[in-house]
Amino acid sequence: MWLARVKEELGDGLEINWRSFALEQINSKEGDEWKAWEQGADYTSRGLWALRGGIAARAQGTDAHNDYMEKILHIKHVEREDIRTREAVIAVAEAAEIDVGEFTSVLDDPATLQQIGIDHESALERGVFGTPTFVFEDGTSAFLKMFTPPGDEAMGAFNDFMGIASRRKYFGELKRPQPPWPRDAGN
Repeated sequence: MWLARVKEELGDGLEINWRSFALEQINSKEGDEWKAWEQGADYTSRGLWALRGGIAARAQGTDAHNDYMEKILHIKHVEREDIRTREAVIAVAEAAEIDVGEFTSVLDDPATLQQIGIDHESALERGVFGTPTFVFEDGTSAFLKMFTPPGDEAMGAFNDFMGIASRRKYFGELKRPQPPWPRDAGN
């Protein structure tokens, strides 16, 4: 939601290039050789359908992909609905007014699973360990855990983040002790 607000304000001044990162792979207890995207049709995934949906939406262009991402993140993180199924992901595509025929064709193509693997392995090479991780033009990156700021603070929060994460490479980690964070952080 936060990046959608920032993108509205910055328009073409901000390029968001979403890529797949399978958290269930990172959190797996199956060992290094096991790959979530290589499992058979009987495998119940926690997130591969949503990632496949992102690839299917991207195939219809940047605007379609951004609409899909905004909607799926809202449904998952704000409405707290289950998005782990093919049907749920198709419903998100319909809500984003994406061509569902084209979407499902790409969604069901096994190549989407291969792309998830490619994206994931590429992220690991960059040191990515979680989402969201931002990769900047100069190749540096930063992981960010946060609550969505109020609408009138979206740009200020983005500028602050960019200042510390992309322009101050000597900041390695900033973490708030818990508790008290996140008490009152979302208000």
